[in-house]
Amino acid sequence: MRWWSRPSSCPPLFLITGRRRRRDPTAGICRVRAGRRRVDARTGAPDNTRLAGNRQFSNQEMHRPMIVTTPDQFRAQLRNDWLTADSAAVPRAVFLVEPADFSLSRQAARDNSYMDLTVGVNPGLAIEQHRDLTDRIAACGVPVIRFPGRRENPDDLFPNNVFGTIPGRFIVGAMLHPERQQEARRCDIRAFFTDLMGYREVDLSGRDLVAELTGALVMDRSRRLGFCGLTGRVDVRGCEAMHDAFELALTFRFDLKPEEYHTNVVMSVLASRALVICPDAFVDPEVPAAIGEAFPGHVLEITQVEKEAFAGNCLAVNFNDLFISAAAWRALAPEKRRLLESWDFAIHAVELDEIEKAGGSLRCCIGEIF
Repeated sequence: MRWWSRPSSCPPLFLITGRRRRRDPTAGICRVRAGRRRVDARTGAPDNTRLAGNRQFSNQEMHRPMIVTTPDQFRAQLRNDWLTADSAAVPRAVFLVEPADFSLSRQAARDNSYMDLTVGVNPGLAIEQHRDLTDRIAACGVPVIRFPGRRENPDDLFPNNVFGTIPGRFIVGAMLHPERQQEARRCDIRAFFTDLMGYREVDLSGRDLVAELTGALVMDRSRRLGFCGLTGRVDVRGCEAMHDAFELALTFRFDLKPEEYHTNVVMSVLASRALVICPDAFVDPEVPAAIGEAFPGHVLEITQVEKEAFAGNCLAVNFNDLFISAAAWRALAPEKRRLLESWDFAIHAVELDEIEKAGGSLRCCIGEIF
């Protein structure tokens, strides 16, 4: 069923409307449009805040180091206590790309150690699991947009690496492999966000860099705090470009071990209030320790075995509902399951074992709309 106008060359997309969403506790926060002069609410006098894009930065904040590269630098910024939770922590909707004919990408397998090209795949089962994931997210009250996949793009069921958003802005990633570069040119997805949603497009795909968006960059959205692990899927210029595109206040850039390809496989920030992280995936053990200090009392450390089952590739779709693959949930030690539940998350463990043969898991399947 068509529900919006699109170019004739583009395939249809589908909207799955969830039930009533749970209230966002930040919903009452007043936003100021970029380019307008801010005034003190009590006196009416102008304050000393400067505006950058859609975000507000004080004069002091504008001169802080925005990208740090060592644990000591990151800890120093945390101690300065200037990061404020002034942005939405969870998305207002999500989007997924349903696989057209599930298969494994030989290009992706070149640098994705979580793949095994010798295993057989069941396309029908992969599509069934993907639809179940879509339906279960919608059942939590989160609006879901579903785009159709394309046979020539076997990895397009992992759209979060290619397309991302902040309020009012649609970001296109700069992908490493040619198949995914082709995916980034999809006119229907671009038109949905720019023509229908009215978002301004920031296209990184034509630049001399690699930046695979929220695969490479994990964010605490509320504090605009980014964590970027350098691999073949993101370089230094890509990290800088994503820092600017997502309008982050502070980004911590570090090295992951050579066998890792995306940061979102080794760590996840849950609704800006908790952290799941695998310390063994980092070159410098002080890096995960420093990251954990940003989430005092809410850090779940996972083992290498749990990470390989994609326990770090989970996502809170709102403040209460945490989605994780069933294989990842089974791999977690019982005390770690109880810890996640003690943080007031309702756990939704979804069978995705067929999809996981492609080297990604649940979080990779979900693009967030802010």
